[in-house]
Amino acid sequence: MRLNTHTLLALLISCLGMESAMAIEVPKYEVRTSQAPFELRHYAPTLIAQTIVEGDMDIASNKGFRLIADFIFGNNLASDSEQAAKIAMTAPVTVEPQSSKITMTAPMTVEPQTASMAGAQQWRIQFVMPSQYSQATIPKPNNSAVTLHTLPSKYFVVHRYSGFNTVARVQEKTDEALAWAKQQSLKVVGTPQLSRYDPPWTLPMFRRNEIMVEVAAP
Repeated sequence: MRLNTHTLLALLISCLGMESAMAIEVPKYEVRTSQAPFELRHYAPTLIAQTIVEGDMDIASNKGFRLIADFIFGNNLASDSEQAAKIAMTAPVTVEPQSSKITMTAPMTVEPQTASMAGAQQWRIQFVMPSQYSQATIPKPNNSAVTLHTLPSKYFVVHRYSGFNTVARVQEKTDEALAWAKQQSLKVVGTPQLSRYDPPWTLPMFRRNEIMVEVAAP
């Protein structure tokens, strides 16, 4: 039986000894504008682990989650030794649609080409790494499908909502986020991303989901 992404997230949290989802570190940001359920946020530079996978949103989420979970579970090489190290789980887990053609620039940054959640068949899955690490100190993945990147400071329009995520609902929330960005005269410069924060035992009404759209500095 295939485990879904939320089940894998639950197992990962348990194995890493987390007492609750609230103990999980999240990225640092400042809210610049708030108009519930929308926010304009300024994020600090962030270290991420990512992988590019193919399939629809659910299949790609499962595949990408497994690859990065394998890395943080210990399929890595610690920077100061020849041994593996476990890396603490953080939130959110983010999925971002990619076009079939991806432009690569040094050092291996990915420029997304599509905003459609429903039609995408290629996705970037990313975990934010704990803030205690830098590019120099974090354990290195043994699997070349997982890569590490330091993202610069960025601005995002964020649409926060609860409940389950179907492709149709995610696309609906994405359209709402893009409409709010236009209303605020913000220039969209990145592909919308879906970020999920909670383990599967969280009741739907309490689940934290976010559509994040990168915009130019206001």
